[in-house]
Amino acid sequence: MYYGYGFMFDPTYILVIIGALISGFASMKVQSTYSRYDRIRNSRGITSNQVAEHILHAAGIYDVRIERIRGNLTDHYSPNEKVLRLSDAVYGKTSVAALGVAAHECGHAIQHQEGYAPLKLRSASVPLANIGSWISWPVILIGILIGNTPLAQAGIVLFTFVVAFQLITLPVEFDASARALKILERDHILEGDEHRGATKVLKAAAMTYVAALFATILQLLRLVLLVSGNRRRD
Repeated sequence: MYYGYGFMFDPTYILVIIGALISGFASMKVQSTYSRYDRIRNSRGITSNQVAEHILHAAGIYDVRIERIRGNLTDHYSPNEKVLRLSDAVYGKTSVAALGVAAHECGHAIQHQEGYAPLKLRSASVPLANIGSWISWPVILIGILIGNTPLAQAGIVLFTFVVAFQLITLPVEFDASARALKILERDHILEGDEHRGATKVLKAAAMTYVAALFATILQLLRLVLLVSGNRRRD
């Protein structure tokens, strides 16, 4: 659709904007929630490292290293390396927020130890998700430019790998948080308002994965509309 001076407006881009706004809101929410509970120290005065070590050992896990990694909320557990990495914002901290995040990552380590099926599936789908992320757009664009609809449709299929990966990620993340909160309460690490604060932090973090999935689905819808429109013009 054209609007003077040769300017072309793609109405499907609205879907991208909606997805970006949702993701941005979710990111702001987790940052603000973490910041709020990062100012509240746990009553026992224990650090995130101590909590992580306690949770791992209580689960019979002694072969996972705890390391520091640069960044803000870049915390993650690496199953292949058996390393639990805590970010600068979490490592060695005593805040309710830091303990919640550390416990969440321990939840992933416990999933790995138990052979949690969704975690296995997510790990196995990483190569396909990477292929879909890197190759889908070039394939779709080339298909549209040369008028090859089957090629563009193949690109859409590749992009669905990204959607599938994010969909698989949801139960993995929600389960890790549920495990973390249960352990924090069971072992009397966080109780009362402190436990409720950690719950809010982990719920806000989980919503970023939901928002990312929704934004990616909107992106997929846009691609389908673009390719369908190009096919009708052929």
